[in-house]
Amino acid sequence: MAVITISRQFGAGGRTLGRMIGKKLDYRFLDDLILQEIAKEAKVSKKMVISMERTAGSMLSKMFSGLLSSDYIDRLMGEGKGYMDEEVYVQTLYDVMLKLASEDNVILTGRGGQYILEEYEGAFHILLVANKQDRIKFMQQHYNLSDAKAQSAVLNGERRRTNLYKKFGKKDYNEPIHYDLVLNMSRIPLEKGVELVCSLVGK
Repeated sequence: MAVITISRQFGAGGRTLGRMIGKKLDYRFLDDLILQEIAKEAKVSKKMVISMERTAGSMLSKMFSGLLSSDYIDRLMGEGKGYMDEEVYVQTLYDVMLKLASEDNVILTGRGGQYILEEYEGAFHILLVANKQDRIKFMQQHYNLSDAKAQSAVLNGERRRTNLYKKFGKKDYNEPIHYDLVLNMSRIPLEKGVELVCSLVGK
């Protein structure tokens, strides 16, 4: 029984590897479901959650500050139903990640899972890295993008990722110390990555 979080440099193949690991281990790969659960808990549309993630601002630092006010909690549980602001998003994300992790045998991608579940028993944290050209090539091959669009996707994805973690108050998200396994996808094929992760979790 385990939980796997996958963090990645944009274009390093996190979703693809996650799906492959899920199939190999018979774990549930949860990506889109995280969005659905956040929307369900906050009683808003999935589109609103996606928009919030793309424009995430300084609220994300509050995830780890422990300074959520009682007024906010009251709003979330009462009058705040059907409403989403930055604080609602943060607290709901935190709750949803913990809830999904408690189901065991799941794979969670991105969204600060390595921090939210840092002390979670039975959680394994994976980081995928690759050089920029390989990430651009991956986007071309796996998402049918032109060279220009693939480059733009990688650059924009990394910009959003950097901004996200700044708002977490974190600048060390690529530091190996936060992870049980770091995979350089410029050096190993996806199949080998699956083998290494399965070995780590004892399968």
